Amino acid sequence: MLEAAYAELVEGGYAAFALDRVAERARTSRPVLARRWATREELILAAIRHHTRPMPTPDTGSLRDDLVAALTWADQHRAQILLPLVGHLGGFLQQTGRSLADLRQDLIQDRPTVDQAIIQRAVDRGEVDPARVTPRLAGLAFDLFRHETLMTEAPVPAAVIAEIVDTIVLPLLTGTFTPAPPTSKRPTSGGPRP
Repeated sequence: MLEAAYAELVEGGYAAFALDRVAERARTSRPVLARRWATREELILAAIRHHTRPMPTPDTGSLRDDLVAALTWADQHRAQILLPLVGHLGGFLQQTGRSLADLRQDLIQDRPTVDQAIIQRAVDRGEVDPARVTPRLAGLAFDLFRHETLMTEAPVPAAVIAEIVDTIVLPLLTGTFTPAPPTSKRPTSGGPRP
């Protein structure tokens, strides 16, 4: 039933999502769906949660390598789910009054996130001073990764993942900075200067 619901959501979006169509696709009845999920919003959240594989928490022994491994896994697995869904969830977010952040929290629930586990291990190993860690900084690597994914609608290159970790996140978490070569030239506004 959850696979059928997810397929309906991805194919038709929230506006076309109907319990009758999900029931038909799942070869069941609407009352059967209604016994498990009182609203279509509950069914949609359950379908997304079911379709989203839990992210493993890498444990390489290094903060840098853990972050790179986690972002690489997210790029290979989560981006394939995130990009098709974002375009179809506008109506869902508007009708339910949720934001993408709320949706993320609905999916995570009370479980610790991978970034929190990675940073806690780094603190335990003495790589990071816990006084430096704030909630925003703890989530920064994944925030930048999500931004890159949503803005480019493409896989995030390994060089960009390394740049996020090496030139932004690690310096802020550890207080050390080693400049890395830029991954690509970004266009500047206003054209060439005289």
